[in-house]
This record gives sequence, C-alpha cells and structure tokens, in this order.
Amino acid sequence: MPFEPDDYLSRHFKTSGAELSKKIDELVALVVPSSSQNLPLYREMLVTVMRMAQADRSRWDAKILLQTMREMEHAFSRLDQFKRRRKVTVFGSARTPIEHPLYALARGLGETLARYDLMVITGAGGGIMSAAHEGAGMDNSLGLNITLPFEQHANPTVDGTDHLLSFHFFFVRKLFFIKEADALVLCPGGFGTLDETLEVLTLVQTGKSPLVPIVLLDEPGGTFWKDALDFMRRQLEGNRYILPTDMRLMRLVDNAEDAAEEIDHFYSNFHSSRWLQDRFVMRMNHVLNDAAMSYMNKHFADLCLKGRFEQQACCEMELDEPELQPLPRLSFVFNGRDHGRLRELIDFINAREHWASPLGAED
Repeated sequence: MPFEPDDYLSRHFKTSGAELSKKIDELVALVVPSSSQNLPLYREMLVTVMRMAQADRSRWDAKILLQTMREMEHAFSRLDQFKRRRKVTVFGSARTPIEHPLYALARGLGETLARYDLMVITGAGGGIMSAAHEGAGMDNSLGLNITLPFEQHANPTVDGTDHLLSFHFFFVRKLFFIKEADALVLCPGGFGTLDETLEVLTLVQTGKSPLVPIVLLDEPGGTFWKDALDFMRRQLEGNRYILPTDMRLMRLVDNAEDAAEEIDHFYSNFHSSRWLQDRFVMRMNHVLNDAAMSYMNKHFADLCLKGRFEQQACCEMELDEPELQPLPRLSFVFNGRDHGRLRELIDFINAREHWASPLGAED
C-alpha cells in the first residue's frame, strides 16, 4: 500500500514547536541511511510515539504499544532468514489424537509440502500442528507459539530451535500467520480453527490480505468442510451476503498431494502482486501471448474500473524489490471488490497454453 503521512500528527508538531520536530529529524538521520525509501516511515513511527508520550496515555495503553512493537520487530528480524522461501500456514485442532486418520493426513501434508520446497507454519502446538511439523521436519517448519499464564510447550519438532517464535498477544501472532503465508491449508478443528478460517476468508475477500491459495483439507469421505461449504452456499451465497464468486476463494481436497499441487499450480505463472497507486500489478514468471491478452480484455473486463489489461516491465516505483525486477507484469485498474473473480484470472494466466514461451519452461 502507498505511504500516506498522518497530517494530523504532522500539524501537531509544527504548531507545538519546531525544536521537537528538528530533534526527530536528527535522530532519524543518525540511524537511517539517507537513501532508504523507509526514512519517512520511520520518522512517522517516532512522531506517533512522541504524540502518545505527550498525551501521557494510561500505563496499560503504553505497555500494549511497547509490547506490540517489540514483538513485531523481533519477528521481522527472526523471519528475515526465511524471507524468500514459500510458506504454507496450516490450521487445525490441537486436540486431534495421534491415532486419528486426520493426524496421519496432516503428517503426510507436512512431508508433501516439504517435498515441494514449502515451509510449514503452525501454532507450534499439538494435534494437527504437531503432525504437520513432524512430517515437514525442523528445517521446513516454523512455529508461532503463544505465551500463556500456565505452562506452555511447543511440539518436539520446533521446541528449543530458532524456528520457534513466541508471542504475548494473539493479534500479533495472527498477523504473522497471514503475513508470512503464501498459502493456507485448513484442517478440521474447533472454534479456533473456524475463527482462523473465517478471518482468512474475510481478509482475502476484502483485499486486506493478498490473494493466496486457501485449501480445505479433510480425510476421504469426511464431511467437516463439505457441511461448512453447504452452509455457506445455502445461507451466505443464497441470501446474497457474499458474492457467488467468493466461494471460488477456497478449494476442497481430501489428500496431501492434491493440496500441494493446488498450491504449486497457483504459482506456476503468477508470482506475487502489489498496488502501485491506482493500478494493480501482478508479477508473472512468463509473458502472456496475444491471444490470452485479447481473451482477458474481453472476458475479464469486469475486473477493470477503466482501461484494459496491459503487460509491462518493472517500473520505477518497484525498485525497492530488486530481485523481482526481471519479472514481467500484468497491470490493470482493479475494481478492488471481486477477489473470487480475480482468482479466476490467476487460474487463467497459470494455464501454460496462455504463455508466450511455454516450451522449455519449468514445471
């Protein structure tokens, strides 16, 4: 998202004294390279803290802000070593016993995802979480644990390793479950699993989180997610609480291989996306051919607020990610609403017959 400074905070410091504003500028200059595109962001962070200090908020408010900033900075630092690895967040019940078929399914899922060179993120607990990490192994696992007043142990795969992070606040932990995920696999579970499922769908549906594969995994013949999808179609789609295309944000599978293939196919051409002012840019691994572009401009025109789909090279506003500069881009003025339809577009560009140079491309 583009950076927009908080004019209210800026005005406050302009009127309350130029000296304080000057001191903040000096402090930022001491630690931030002048060439950094993040310099105005760091300055705004300091202004926000100073504004809170001037208001002298309650001790509880101050402790919340401090703990949140500490946890986030620590997580950013620890996770930087895994920055360019694709990761899959797996949700499911911590109460799933080891002898249950779902435990074996989750263990097979972890093993399969690792074979596809995908890391497995879980809450580091037992049940489905332990099984997925067991299958993936420590090198391919990340555990995001929660610190509780009573004794809390991480599962044996990540316990005591630098692949385990502990959080004090649930909301910060939930942020990293989604922020770090290139895909999500949801196994049957209780209130917590359903909470994560609906939150993930809401974030993707509203565009607050990037579009990623959302896979519902159940054992063969299982009805957990089938019944949930029936409810959504009957009550949510049937009453027009959601768009019909919103149901396409999820895919139901009953084995680990199909789950991994769904994720792998999602990134066969589509790489990632970002907003550049009013344009939505999708980075791709392969240029699209003329026939594909013509089809898109006719059959996916409803996704464009105005104009057409265009292919382009990296522009100046994307120079903050130099490793992605060689990738071709698909750019358009997205309506920002129908993300289920956007998923259909991604499926279209992932079809090999729509690439300009499919021969010799990697699977």
